[in-house]
Amino acid sequence: MLKVIYKLEDDISTDIIYPGRYMATVLPTETPQYAFDDMKDLNQLLNGKSTDEQSIIVAGNNFGCGSSREQAASTLVGHNVIIIAKDFARIFLQNAINLGLRTIICPDIEAVAGDVLEIHDDKVVNQTRGTTHPIIPLPEARRAIVEAGGLIPYTRLKLKQKLGIS
Repeated sequence: MLKVIYKLEDDISTDIIYPGRYMATVLPTETPQYAFDDMKDLNQLLNGKSTDEQSIIVAGNNFGCGSSREQAASTLVGHNVIIIAKDFARIFLQNAINLGLRTIICPDIEAVAGDVLEIHDDKVVNQTRGTTHPIIPLPEARRAIVEAGGLIPYTRLKLKQKLGIS
């Protein structure tokens, strides 16, 4: 069970997630500090939590809309968060998968900061409110990439398996 640390509305763009003025900063070790930099409360919350502590951000429709900047997904990977949204912008979702960011599509999710959620393969259970919300699971191939930690670790794993290296 994980705690919701923040609730976002619809149409959260990549420029809100990772402001364009930081585009020269691309190292995954440096980008997390700028996540949601124009939303000071969320930025401080993310930067103040332990990266070992996994938590949830809940969002509405069209999360990650706007530009195709990969840093919008990588900055969130650096904070060890799961994003549960009603739906995701297509390019953001693919970037998230490629980088190993856990995303959950849950069209009728109802949760606010402080709620405790239990995530299953087919549903999210809001323990605080006593409600259950079905999810739209990622296809198996995409799930395997996320579970491996992203496209590069997934490719390494497949190559090692093919070559018989452990």
